Amino acid sequence: MISDTAATVLTDDQRKLSQTVREFADQVVAPAAYQYDTERRLPMEIIAQMGDLGLFGLPFPREVGGQGEDYVSLCLAVEALARVDQSIAVTLEAGVGLGIVPIYRHGTPEQKERWLPDLTSGRALAAFGLTEARAGSDAGATRTTARLDDGPDGEEWVIDGSKQFITNSGTPITSVITVTAVTDRREDGRPELSSILVPAGTPGLTVGEPYDKVGWHTSDTHPLTFDGVRVPATNLLGERGRGYANFLRALDEGRIAFAALATGAAQGCLEEAVRYAGEREVFGHAIGRNQHVAFTIARMQARVHAARLCWLDAALKLTHGKPFKVEASVAKLTSAEAAMANARDASQIFGGYGFLNENPVARHYRDSKVLEVGEGTTEVQLMVIARDLGLTA
Repeated sequence: MISDTAATVLTDDQRKLSQTVREFADQVVAPAAYQYDTERRLPMEIIAQMGDLGLFGLPFPREVGGQGEDYVSLCLAVEALARVDQSIAVTLEAGVGLGIVPIYRHGTPEQKERWLPDLTSGRALAAFGLTEARAGSDAGATRTTARLDDGPDGEEWVIDGSKQFITNSGTPITSVITVTAVTDRREDGRPELSSILVPAGTPGLTVGEPYDKVGWHTSDTHPLTFDGVRVPATNLLGERGRGYANFLRALDEGRIAFAALATGAAQGCLEEAVRYAGEREVFGHAIGRNQHVAFTIARMQARVHAARLCWLDAALKLTHGKPFKVEASVAKLTSAEAAMANARDASQIFGGYGFLNENPVARHYRDSKVLEVGEGTTEVQLMVIARDLGLTA
């Protein structure tokens, strides 16, 4: 639940949105979560319902098919979903933050007209191809290349390379993938990175088999291979050579929504622990009356509260046009650690039942580890924060 303190800065519409998505999560997502997790498939019928609710268009203006809300609203929706299923939540978070935002912010009028209506309505999903085998946190080590070449209909980008761990890249409704590639070398030898839109199904684009992951089983995640992929030169997204700066901004924003996701996971573990501690009886009384259990759950609540205030602070700064880079890293660091700690504590409180995959806390335990890796590792967040303090980390 949103705390009274956090709720004071929310509008009536945002509070209603949070409650609506929470009810949708409890009534639609939660009952099916174990089944889809076991089947390891993304439930497209649930994604369609999320589209009908307008969740994919929340932070975008109505003229491009959005809901006219803001980034805080998106984060509220992501948090509410993550309470019961992180895979569904990250489908929304990545679909908006990494899929739609780059096109909305850097796209030409023609690119926006082509892609945004279906993406903001949830009829289609977009992916962001950044990570490579040797270019994760070190995006400057990107090896995927794109060169201009004459084609039958004019200049074309020819893309060669591969990407790893790309969310929403192989769903039945994936329509486009933004790919970062080296398009030249600068005078000092550094790579010139640019972003290029590659429609799904383009010849030469191979979507690999889904990963066998520890968690996030429902989330769609694939490796991608580009073998002489040709797209029109007009598919360049934003200015040539500005790909690095553009995706850094997208990652900074994404960390806030990712923090909201982690907060939701921590909240879900808290709610399950409170429920079970009140129901499970040992030696004639509920285990919640045991001081150790009660204090453990109290710490879980403290972590959730701190994490929520952190992402809300960063999201409000973003919304009001203020610098938010460091706050985003603080939020991501704090919330990911809260999710991991709460998942561990909740599993311990459940005892043997916490080790069964059908138990939501067991799924959170598996899912939460990636929260310390995705959207920038814990070490990257510490580096950002340390540098802001004037330290050379």
